[in-house]
Amino acid sequence: MYKIYVVEDDKGIADGIVQCLSPWEMDVSVVSDFRNVLGEISKIEPHLIIMDITLPYMGGYHWCREIRKTSNVPIIFISSATDNMNIIMAMNMGADDYIPKPFDQSILIAKVQALLRRVYDFNQGSFTLKARGAVLNTNDNSLSYDGKKIELARNEYKILLTLLENKNKVVSREKLMEVLWETDSFVDENTLTVNVGRLRKTLEAAGLTDFIKTKFGVGYILEDEE
Repeated sequence: MYKIYVVEDDKGIADGIVQCLSPWEMDVSVVSDFRNVLGEISKIEPHLIIMDITLPYMGGYHWCREIRKTSNVPIIFISSATDNMNIIMAMNMGADDYIPKPFDQSILIAKVQALLRRVYDFNQGSFTLKARGAVLNTNDNSLSYDGKKIELARNEYKILLTLLENKNKVVSREKLMEVLWETDSFVDENTLTVNVGRLRKTLEAAGLTDFIKTKFGVGYILEDEE
């Protein structure tokens, strides 16, 4: 379990980061005292810090400079200031990456994972998603359940990954079609139905019955009962 510390004063953004990263076996903590960022870092000992530039009392640049006096913990800045000067300044202060706001959650996940791998040399299998005893390995696109490894076709993996990332939430058919075919153009909905049907058969053959539920007229949901 990798510890992520979020220093962001916009509660909506902070909560969104928590919801985005938590399914990826990350323990995400949000700052509680903007006057005591260093103290909280010392207590939490995070593997990575996500920090806004504009903060109450002291800005992100200040905290980054203070952190770098004693630690090389990876720092990703997030900010609505997207000009080159701010990006250059962030890097000069010791930041490892910079993500402009607003950002897509998939970009955040990818950058966090890449930075963790680079810094801590994570082995394959480090990033997994779990539900009801099943474990999805994002490195080899396989699913493990009850001691068995289940190979997934490309579209099966994409559907299952999206549902696990949003477990206990309904994922619309439109969202799944965008994920599968990466396009806003028309795709026959029957094609999605066929792909979901194939995935269900694969899961049922492995003993995972009723793993994906249909919300008629809306989409699909994967409920974690653990």
